[in-house]
Amino acid sequence: MPPIRLLLPFSLSLLLSLSASAPTHAATPARPNIVFILADDLGYMDIGANNPHTFYETPNIDALAKRGMRFTQGYSACCVCSPTRGSIMTGKYPPRFGITDFIPGMRPGKLLSAPNATHLPLAETTLAEALRDGGYATFFAGKWHLGAGEFFPGAQGFPSELAGTGQFFYPKSATPPPNPKDDPKTTDRIVGDAVAFIDAHKDKPFFAYLPFLAVHTPIGARSDLVAKYEKKKRSAPPDAWGRERERDVRLVQNHAAYAAMLEQFDTALGRVFAALEKNRLTERTIVVFMSDNGGLSTSEGHPTSNLPLRAGKGWPYEGGTRVAWIVSAPGITKPGTTCDTPVISTDYYATLLDLAGLPALPAQHRDSLSFVPALRGQRTPRSQPLYWHYPHYGNQGGAPHGAIRDGAWKLIEWFEDGAVELYNIPQDISEKTNLAAQHPEKAAALRTKLIAWRQDVGAVMPTPNPNFDPNAKPEPAAAKKNAKKKSP
Repeated sequence: MPPIRLLLPFSLSLLLSLSASAPTHAATPARPNIVFILADDLGYMDIGANNPHTFYETPNIDALAKRGMRFTQGYSACCVCSPTRGSIMTGKYPPRFGITDFIPGMRPGKLLSAPNATHLPLAETTLAEALRDGGYATFFAGKWHLGAGEFFPGAQGFPSELAGTGQFFYPKSATPPPNPKDDPKTTDRIVGDAVAFIDAHKDKPFFAYLPFLAVHTPIGARSDLVAKYEKKKRSAPPDAWGRERERDVRLVQNHAAYAAMLEQFDTALGRVFAALEKNRLTERTIVVFMSDNGGLSTSEGHPTSNLPLRAGKGWPYEGGTRVAWIVSAPGITKPGTTCDTPVISTDYYATLLDLAGLPALPAQHRDSLSFVPALRGQRTPRSQPLYWHYPHYGNQGGAPHGAIRDGAWKLIEWFEDGAVELYNIPQDISEKTNLAAQHPEKAAALRTKLIAWRQDVGAVMPTPNPNFDPNAKPEPAAAKKNAKKKSP
């Protein structure tokens, strides 16, 4: 599906409502709709809007960037999925609600991982609950990964009529889902349900949350699309590999099945955008697009490369946490603009309440800063640092760590031995030169801030593993020849 055309901006009355400095509960004019699209494991460099030389084809995502604002320094609150998803729902850093790894997580190493909660506490007032209580109809279909049973999405502000498991939930429907052969990541099922919801709620403000399974492994896509990219791969650069600790890291984008999965995802998004246009909702619908973490490059088939960003999912480097981030708010964002102010996934809570004209809930979204001024084109530096806490061993090869980004500077602290790495991100986006020895005072100051933050949010640290055998053979990294076998 070709990118849809740009419609007229918000009406003047809606623009004045959204621009008000003190949001109110006023029922008129109508509040904007919100569509929140969350990709799974999508790399920052996977989309054409961020990387004109990408191997993949993402015309609908790229068209969204042309209609809105692209944030070049947008971050997930964690290098893996569940903590980031929780940060969106709560407006809090993951240590505050106890989910700091994917659920269930908990791999041991030299250290024992810190405890990891298996669900998002019901005591949290989620973004969905806040919007629902503010008059919004809510929708959910896709990957929850924040708890099962009584902790499913229906208990957190979304409709209770959902069917699924602890990770995946969909609206109950008499219509059978698409054939798994044609829709292996349930991409078309999610969008089909979303389009039906949009059609049925065109006259009432709605919040549609679409957390997709794509492009997470196991890789699955229609065979015709795979064949298309197998042909395209013949003229792409051959596989190339680097090393990240014990792991091979992919340095080239040429994975045909991954590309096919991404195209199916992008095409499905085009259907969502077309449904908004058909119902004359585009001009009053905010569309958010981001990924839950960076692209997978060091394990499980190594499907993508994040270069020039270092490493990928499961790592504290830019490839693991800097994500594709686009917001279209007609009448607020100037089409086709970019913003280099750092933002993080906790910030969506305050921002979307602000845009919806609903009051802030500072006791809830404690770590959320509204970036509406940035959406309006105001270039102001971020007033607070960004923080990360990952006291676990990732499946992708990363080890327990913490990190802080304060202005240009980023410090990584490895919990196994207390080693630190210091980078000037604007000057060294690939994080090649550790400046900790050259700037010891800066490293010490940032580490002090990081420690103080951990104390403030109640972050739990990993502990020594009494059963760790330093002479044991480490878990083998995926060899290049094996990765090639998995890389169509």
